[in-house]
Amino acid sequence: MLTKLISWYNLIVSKIMKVDFIALLLIRLYLIPVIYEGAHSKVMGFSGTVAWFSQSTAEGGLGLPFPWLLAFLATSTEVLGLICIALGLFTRILAIPMIVVMSVASLMVHWSHGWLAIASNSMESSQRMTAFLQWLIENFPGRYNYITQLGDPIILNNGIEFSATYFIMLLVLLVYGGGKYVSVDHWLKKITPVWRNK
Repeated sequence: MLTKLISWYNLIVSKIMKVDFIALLLIRLYLIPVIYEGAHSKVMGFSGTVAWFSQSTAEGGLGLPFPWLLAFLATSTEVLGLICIALGLFTRILAIPMIVVMSVASLMVHWSHGWLAIASNSMESSQRMTAFLQWLIENFPGRYNYITQLGDPIILNNGIEFSATYFIMLLVLLVYGGGKYVSVDHWLKKITPVWRNK
């Protein structure tokens, strides 16, 4: 009985493994808008990014040396990473600098805020928002309805939760690549002998 169960389990797993490329494609598709937002904001506001990198932490900046160079490296990494992850081109190679950028962002920007990206109900910021919404209900119910019509307002805690999630997804792409059939890497491996062991 146990042998049959193990055999059945192994058969199911082997069937699932044949479509593992779907999970890798979904990770890439999920990361595209995330990387796009960061890349777009850095490209369109490059001078602001440089200023933010150079400002001291007391002024709300990062206080980094060589701000222009570091802003350029971060921006170019995200732009190139966006293109390559979307295409599944050099996926493993580009995952490395993307992981570095994500790790630096997590440590320098999000770490001090703890884990949660969205403030929990027990946090003071959420309690203040709740008190404000209660006041709005009592005094301006029409405005309250307008504000909450498309969803409840939330307070961002800016913790490392989202960054850690993206880090893990990039780590999966580093280990497994862009996936069979749905990445340029897969087809390069098929047509280029030198690429086959990559």
